[in-house]
Amino acid sequence: MFRLIKAIIEFISQLDKRGGSRNGDSVPSTGSGENTTFKKLLIWVPTVFVILAILSSIYTIDPGEVGVIQRFGKLSTFTDPGLHFKVPFVDSLTKVNVEKIRRIEIGFRSDRRRINVLQESLMITKDENIVDAQAIVQWKIKDPGNFLFKVASPVLTIKNTAEVALRSVMGVTNIDDAMTTGRDEIQVKTKEFLQHLLDTYSSGVQITDVKLQIVDPPEEVKDAFNEVVRAKEDKEKVINEAKGFFEDIIPKARGEAEKMILDAEAYRQKRISTAKGDTARFNQIYSEYRKDKEVTRTRIYLEKLEVILQKPKKIIGTDSSSGALNLIPLKEVFKD
Repeated sequence: MFRLIKAIIEFISQLDKRGGSRNGDSVPSTGSGENTTFKKLLIWVPTVFVILAILSSIYTIDPGEVGVIQRFGKLSTFTDPGLHFKVPFVDSLTKVNVEKIRRIEIGFRSDRRRINVLQESLMITKDENIVDAQAIVQWKIKDPGNFLFKVASPVLTIKNTAEVALRSVMGVTNIDDAMTTGRDEIQVKTKEFLQHLLDTYSSGVQITDVKLQIVDPPEEVKDAFNEVVRAKEDKEKVINEAKGFFEDIIPKARGEAEKMILDAEAYRQKRISTAKGDTARFNQIYSEYRKDKEVTRTRIYLEKLEVILQKPKKIIGTDSSSGALNLIPLKEVFKD
């Protein structure tokens, strides 16, 4: 601004010199000329100052931003998106984007090419194994005042606190869970613990997400660890196959046992029914037998003889006094 005022003064001086030249005055400026220039400065300088003050007091806040006003260096107020006015030369403005999602990388850097940072990524699990864990923390500003004035280095604070939170969660997680099914739980717990720590610091930051990139054993022992993992997978495969065989054969055995029980029960009922029928028939015959023993005995004998001789394979012939031969059709008799 002072450069602008100086330029305006020089511009006015040039105008004054040009005005003197046009009047045919080739004599150097006298005291009256200097007074004229000074009077012009008294008019122009305040005017320019007022214009600059007005221009510097008007400002706009874009959507997604919050204006932080400091008066004499002390936090005064916050302004929402739109056109606003501040006291010139007294108020200072800082625009803060509260909707932008920012990110911090733990264990690696991806500026140009991915670089691993082992002093950040190597962590100890609950079962005292070492893992190489890399994560991305996404965050945004939720309280511009706290973000600007409560924490000296907000970004560095978030990074260091995120590393502490991830190490703490890894320290209570087994390596198998960390590398397989426990990743989602690690992300959730790390996010919650990190948010708790940052709120304790009054950082004005909201953690939107924590994403694990990799959770692997260190490169030096990766091959040996993979062998152990494959052995565990083979063990699980054999166990699952045995469980599958068990779940297949047991129902079949139970079904066959149930069938045998049902067949035995049916046979039992059949034998009981047959015995009851035979008993009833015998009692009926015996009742008739008691009434007339000879008739009943003869009737039973004839009935049995009829059954036995129903299709006899025997031919009985009698002597013929005439001496003639009897013709016996054997084919017809034994054709069945």
